[in-house]
Amino acid sequence: MRRGRATLVGLLQAGAIVTLVCSLLAFVPADHFAVQLFTHFRLQYLGAALLLLIVLAALRDRNFALASLVAVLANAGVVVPWYNGGAQAAVGETSIKVVLANLLSTNAEHERLLELVDSEQPDVLFLLEVSPAWEAALERLDSRYPHRVIEAREGNFGIALLSRLPLASSGVIVSEPFSFPTIVATLDASRTKLGVVVTHPMIPLGTNNYEARNAQLRGLADLIRGMEGPRLLAGDLNASMWDRNYRMFENRTRLRNARRGHGILPTWPTFMPIAMIPIDHVLVSAEIGVESVHAGPAIGSDHLPLVVTVAL
Repeated sequence: MRRGRATLVGLLQAGAIVTLVCSLLAFVPADHFAVQLFTHFRLQYLGAALLLLIVLAALRDRNFALASLVAVLANAGVVVPWYNGGAQAAVGETSIKVVLANLLSTNAEHERLLELVDSEQPDVLFLLEVSPAWEAALERLDSRYPHRVIEAREGNFGIALLSRLPLASSGVIVSEPFSFPTIVATLDASRTKLGVVVTHPMIPLGTNNYEARNAQLRGLADLIRGMEGPRLLAGDLNASMWDRNYRMFENRTRLRNARRGHGILPTWPTFMPIAMIPIDHVLVSAEIGVESVHAGPAIGSDHLPLVVTVAL
């Protein structure tokens, strides 16, 4: 019995050390894909450290409880601010609801997206991983979203914009280095024009893919810096808000994440809820307010959709 208790305490102590080490590694600014992977799980580190702190304190294990307390404070410092501030509403009478959804190219549950559209009634849909099969399924939305740009592709990097609002301009550009499509358009939103960019960089696993994702983010930053007026970017950036390259992207574009004040809202992977992280983003310029943000229901993809209402 004593051996069993000792083993349990040892596991708790090991958990405290692992959580602390992972938490501290997430602060290391090294520009390496393996190091940056530690940054995405801040919410998980916080939850694990808090639980371990409570248990180890109850066991009066002072040293390891202290290690867990350090991990709690370190992660709370970067997680809690995302829940403060509330809506960032701008002065203006025009509200636009957008849905960002990574559909998963192999997902055949097309009806679930249509149900989401019926429920949320968005003005604009930003869709990723649009395959030829998905392009055919989206024809059922033609009458409701007559203004559209679709670049369907086999694989995971097709993309689409479907809108009730007229498009003053639209086009698809090639994002280097892998020639993935990025949509650049201008929505005619009542009394103002809204510039939008829809994109999907590479998954940053391995040095080459990590550098490719970062190169695409740098190219997008240059593009956005050259745009005038209100701007909105939507995409699966394959980076959480704590990734150093994501933070550099925000700083260069002077966009802000719509999540600010609304919470972390993890979106991927749905097949492993305890490990879900926020990699699908809507970012907006200073002229745009954010009235509401929430994650949508499962649509058969490995991502949850993100539903955002902005104000102009």
